[in-house]
Amino acid sequence: MKNKDLKIIAMIPARYAASRFPGKLMQDLKGKTVIRRTYEAAVKTNLFEEVFVVTDSEIIQKEIQSFQGKAIMSQKEHECGSDRIAEAVEHMEVDIVVNVQGDEPMIDTRSLEKVLNVFQEKDAARIDLASLKTPIHKKEDIDNPNIVKVITDKDDFALYFSRSPIPFPREPHSGITYFRHIGIYAFRKQALMDFYRLPMRKLEATEKIECLRYLEYGKNIKMVETATRGIGIDTPEDLEEARRLFDNA
Repeated sequence: MKNKDLKIIAMIPARYAASRFPGKLMQDLKGKTVIRRTYEAAVKTNLFEEVFVVTDSEIIQKEIQSFQGKAIMSQKEHECGSDRIAEAVEHMEVDIVVNVQGDEPMIDTRSLEKVLNVFQEKDAARIDLASLKTPIHKKEDIDNPNIVKVITDKDDFALYFSRSPIPFPREPHSGITYFRHIGIYAFRKQALMDFYRLPMRKLEATEKIECLRYLEYGKNIKMVETATRGIGIDTPEDLEEARRLFDNA
């Protein structure tokens, strides 16, 4: 259900030239492109007043416009999705901007609702942005540098994100639960614009994790636990897995 007190929109950053799988957003996923599946899934949640794709590609822009979707062309080159979104929303009157990953077409509405609900809870005034985490158990996933891990304080505010296993298991049977960061964000507009105007610092540059910029400048990131990981399409193998999941949906 849409929140009547806050204007909430979804932005889907969409680059055509992805390094690991170029053109992945235009790949066929059971009769529709990946980016169209993602756009339609975001609209279907009924959580947003508006949904936009923001892109650097005329190919993607034309695809979205072909079914009367809303597309915004970036005017500048951007290194990350947050910067691309910030440019697009700079002159919009909005309260909360949700970054929906263009390559994750299987959006979990309940998880998104949980993220948005934190802006109505008792510590809402402290929250600059919110995101998702999910438990990981396999050692190969914990050690995998392509899987970003997050640790939080007692109130579920992020302390650090890393590609390394955090915390380091000094005692092998400590019983700690590791959490994977899922890259769906809900930003207060001001936090997003601050990010856009602040330079990258060394932690973000080293780890190549953009949310570290928020932490380095003192922003508060509320993490919400979910059991649903979703499927991100980074490789042709991921696309085949998504096709199988759509077959079974």
